Amino acid sequence: MEDINNALDLLLNKLESWGNHIVLLLPNLFVALILLILTFYTARIIRRGLDNVISRFSNSVALNNLISTLLYITLLLIGLFFVLSVLRLDKVVISLLAGVGILGLALGFAFQDIAANFIAGVIIAVQRPIGVGDMIETNDYFGVIERISLRTVDIRKPTGELVRLPNKMVYENPVTNLSYHGTRRVDLEVRVAFSEDLERIQKLVIEALEDVKNRVKARQIEVMFDAFEESSIRFKARFWITYNRQVDYVGAKSDAIIRIKKAFDANNIIIPYPIHSLNFSEKGNRRLGDELQSMRGESTGTSWRDNS
Repeated sequence: MEDINNALDLLLNKLESWGNHIVLLLPNLFVALILLILTFYTARIIRRGLDNVISRFSNSVALNNLISTLLYITLLLIGLFFVLSVLRLDKVVISLLAGVGILGLALGFAFQDIAANFIAGVIIAVQRPIGVGDMIETNDYFGVIERISLRTVDIRKPTGELVRLPNKMVYENPVTNLSYHGTRRVDLEVRVAFSEDLERIQKLVIEALEDVKNRVKARQIEVMFDAFEESSIRFKARFWITYNRQVDYVGAKSDAIIRIKKAFDANNIIIPYPIHSLNFSEKGNRRLGDELQSMRGESTGTSWRDNS
């Protein structure tokens, strides 16, 4: 019975001590509560203002949200550390900082590929070498960018398939941005016969391509002869078009082929087919006629033996 009374006295003394300590901390608790409310309120106001400022310089919604969220969390952590300091819980602050550092290091090793894609996504969003709607070619994929997130670049191929490439692959490998300047050159190979007047061909092709679809009028049409082939002379017709989508390039090239064909037909210009000569005069060291005569003799002999 005496042990129970001693335990109760000890518990009451401890509770009384805690009560006195809480009473002494009431001013600090009041200050800490006000500081915590001000921290949340201030962080929210700064976040809204930062959203308005960042949106003027960056079109990446994901990057804007990331920056504002990181700033918001940082302000909350700073306010929380001040609150703990006011409550004289400095050891808790040190323990939290140490825990955050160790946790960050462990997560960095565990998710280094995700972190690499994340950092590459941030760099792409800041530098903006590519954007949504651009026609690009990278990592053996060709198509229009539909979305750029902090993890992947989504590419829609001309045939409709959606390819999601990790940002790290896009950042570390060559990227051809066909939409960067808004123009693209079309190179078209054509062949004509040796007998044609090449200067006349050059003039006809230039006239035919004057009004080709989407052509940039400020840039000249070029017709350059570049090779003698077995049965023709080859030349390239080159012209520039406005380029936003792949259909602009394909449509302009198709229109150019139609116009050149019509111009050649109207002026009796022939596009030659490849010509191959076959020599039947000898087979091995024997004349073809002797070979055929020998085959007839064998056929006749076989027929006589079958009839008998």
